Amino acid sequence: MRLGDLLKAAGVLQTGGEAKQVIQAGEVKVDGAVRTERGAKIRAGQIVTYAGKEIQVEAKA
Repeated sequence: MRLGDLLKAAGVLQTGGEAKQVIQAGEVKVDGAVRTERGAKIRAGQIVTYAGKEIQVEAKA
């Protein structure tokens, strides 16, 4: 899943435009490192952090 899509699916942000803004502003971390690419691929086992919230990415069953 792409980083911007994950933030929307998790309910952290409402729109793709919001996701683009916060990601490009360097406000989102993946496994503790800032990611500024909205299309960055996020895989199972990774942890995405934004605004003090952590999203643990799990594999589909």
